[in-house]
Amino acid sequence: MNDIDMDFLTGSDDDDEGPRRRSRGSSNRGGRRGGRRRRRRRNRGGFLAPMLALIILVGVVGGAGYYGYTWLRDVMVADDFTGPGAGEIVVEIKPGQTATEVAQTLEQQGVVASARAFTDAIGAAGKSGSLQPGEYKMRKRMSAALAVGLLDHTKRLREHVVIPEGKRATQIIDILVKETGKSKSAFEKAAKDAEALGLPAAAKGKAEGYLFPAAYEGTDRMAPAEILGDMVERFEETAAEMDLESRAEKLGYTVHEILTIASIVQAESGSKSDMGKVARVVYNRLGIKMKLQMDSTVMYALNKYDVAATYDEIEVKSPYNTYANPGLPPGPIASPGADAIEAALNPTPGRWLFFVTTDLKNRITKFTDNVAEFERFKAEFNRNRGNN
Repeated sequence: MNDIDMDFLTGSDDDDEGPRRRSRGSSNRGGRRGGRRRRRRRNRGGFLAPMLALIILVGVVGGAGYYGYTWLRDVMVADDFTGPGAGEIVVEIKPGQTATEVAQTLEQQGVVASARAFTDAIGAAGKSGSLQPGEYKMRKRMSAALAVGLLDHTKRLREHVVIPEGKRATQIIDILVKETGKSKSAFEKAAKDAEALGLPAAAKGKAEGYLFPAAYEGTDRMAPAEILGDMVERFEETAAEMDLESRAEKLGYTVHEILTIASIVQAESGSKSDMGKVARVVYNRLGIKMKLQMDSTVMYALNKYDVAATYDEIEVKSPYNTYANPGLPPGPIASPGADAIEAALNPTPGRWLFFVTTDLKNRITKFTDNVAEFERFKAEFNRNRGNN
């Protein structure tokens, strides 16, 4: 084996200091040929060293590349559950939430394995901008793709239950039973718990009139007592906004009495524009100690629904029979809305003592302070009712 090969194997060529000393000390022995051979050896070693470094560098980079790829793969391929999941959980999407924010909520609640998996899935489905506010029934540990499917707006839980104005407590309970699927007995029991509902003392334990008509959200997940309690609370909020207590006092009435008048106004009015006039008729009759003679109160006493009481019906023995008893009935006969309450607080000026909704179909109500004209209105009502 020649000297060059031996030096390569032993790595002696890496020691530059040795050859330089030998060159200086043996210049006469090696002559020109030795110098050339040493230069050749040195030159060849200078080529191989960078090659060796390059091989090592490629190996390092190659290893780093493999592990880097593995790391990127783990980051880019998000954790995701498989299958439909199990159990049940209600997830709420709030107004204005982005898909990313919803994804974070789903991850926090254990619906999906990672927020990234959900954003990937909803992006792939082209639904990133289609999420709508509301409550959705979902399952825990479900695949992100299936989670996207359950967040379709058509699968939202019922956002609210609407309680119309002028409904009795029994009607309100029937609506709630139908809309929430909860038992009627549970609502009836809750309605009798005045303390739990927060009813005022003047209500004497009756929720009638205090279950404010409005749209109520989240009722699917609430207990009957909570739902009815929210309605009473909504009434109190509305009363505060309207300054009901002080305005009632200025009129010489209690809140309970104003609410009773408002419930009659709500039941007797053919339209919102009539409410102030109906309220004025009530006050005018009370002012001259004339019996109210409201058919709506008789219907309440009989637990019936009609616009006109018969001669037999007005004989019913009940404190709610305003044909038989003077003054206001003991309490509201239904839940009045804000418009009816406002009419009771601010009745339209006038001398009317009578009114008749002569045309039920078109809700035309006529007012008068003349008995003869009142009789003509009643005859017109009977004709129109008979024709219809």
